[in-house]
Amino acid sequence: MVEETTSCINNKPKQKTNKPKSVYEWSVRDVQNWLRRHCSDYHPLYADNFVQHDITGRALIRLNDNSLVRLGIRDPVHREAIWREILKLRLKTDIIEIRDLQYRTNSFN
Repeated sequence: MVEETTSCINNKPKQKTNKPKSVYEWSVRDVQNWLRRHCSDYHPLYADNFVQHDITGRALIRLNDNSLVRLGIRDPVHREAIWREILKLRLKTDIIEIRDLQYRTNSFN
């Protein structure tokens, strides 16, 4: 008697059905990944500063220019570039939240 196995013949990668983790749930490591991806020129210079100050996603989107100075980002060009990326992230997060609210509101009607 031969045992039947249910192995997957085609090796297609599974489609990701889960939506990405909310910025509010990001760990320090997630912030490091974001910094590396979106501020790659400055990641080697300031990654340790973000880790030392325990910057999570919730803290990241609350940063402002003065906060970045206190983090040790003294160069105004660097600070502006990082600030611009934080603003983009904030905007993206707000848009996602609005869409989620609209979806929930429409699903109840």
